[in-house]
Amino acid sequence: MRRWALWAALSPGLGCGDPGGSTDTASVATASEPGTAGDASAGTGTSPSSGASVDPPTTVTDATVEPTGAATSDPTADPSGDPTADPGGDPTVDPSATGSDTGPDDTSTGVPANCSLSELLPAALFEEMFPQHDDLYSHDALLAAAAEYPAFANEGSEDDCRREIAAFLANIGHETTGGWADAPGGPYAWGLYFTQEVGCEEGACTGYCDANNVQYPCAPGKTYHGRGPIQLSWNYNYGQAADALGEPLLTQPELVATDGAIAFRTGLWFWMTAQPPKPSAHDVIAGLWQPSADDVAKGRQPGFGMTVNIINGGLECGQPTGDKVKDRVGFYMRFTDMLGVDPGAAVYCDSMQPY
Repeated sequence: MRRWALWAALSPGLGCGDPGGSTDTASVATASEPGTAGDASAGTGTSPSSGASVDPPTTVTDATVEPTGAATSDPTADPSGDPTADPGGDPTVDPSATGSDTGPDDTSTGVPANCSLSELLPAALFEEMFPQHDDLYSHDALLAAAAEYPAFANEGSEDDCRREIAAFLANIGHETTGGWADAPGGPYAWGLYFTQEVGCEEGACTGYCDANNVQYPCAPGKTYHGRGPIQLSWNYNYGQAADALGEPLLTQPELVATDGAIAFRTGLWFWMTAQPPKPSAHDVIAGLWQPSADDVAKGRQPGFGMTVNIINGGLECGQPTGDKVKDRVGFYMRFTDMLGVDPGAAVYCDSMQPY
């Protein structure tokens, strides 16, 4: 799928791939949606190198219609809810925000669960979850990236750990899906298929450049379309990610689609970082977030639905459940079942007001 603006808090224009929507703007960049035709920010159109046994779709046709990493590139859309989002926000992420986790400097205050990601998600299970994944998204690359975020899938109870794994994988599965309703193996067997926004592989998508952003200026000849599991988009989001990860992503944005560990690090960075007033998706799913009185009044409550609200609430929440949310939930229900954990409450976000 393609749109997330993670930086709303940091930079209202942080969104990942859905420039056309009000995707949440957060302090971290968000992803795009690859399976949807018309999803501008993230559709990954690169053909997977994993050798899928079935002919890959030429465009993302995700069952939910709006894969975040997907397919259309519409840089005019409102990125504010997704990592690709609205250039008008504050492009700086505040690592000191409660519950934020920017990697090595882990500020989480949760109780360690002593969970082991490699044990809860062994390589064989990962391959079963993503049988059509691109080679970029390897199990080893995910573990390498997660090593920099020790609180990921490691706070609360063991069920919380399993639930967080399912929630993170479900959202990035949706963002990068190449599946469709009648796809071989089912629509939820095609997550992590696209590595970048469909149609943008040859540098055609030049619209994701906020020329007014002097802190993170666009590099000559570079494009900032949706890339990676979260479909990171826009120069200011690449710049913030570069600062947080210590990688030259503003000058070499292609690293997000060519280096698997860096790709997953951008996704985890978004997942673990709070975007005030939004909490981090990690804190929500790990049971560390306590809704404020305002949150309660607006229907926001802990659960998978709240992670969707954080990622792309402006386009997907506070309204009758659409295909995009159904797709995310479809991935989530499949993965919780495979991980042997109850999906928990508040799986949908139709009654939650977006930020």
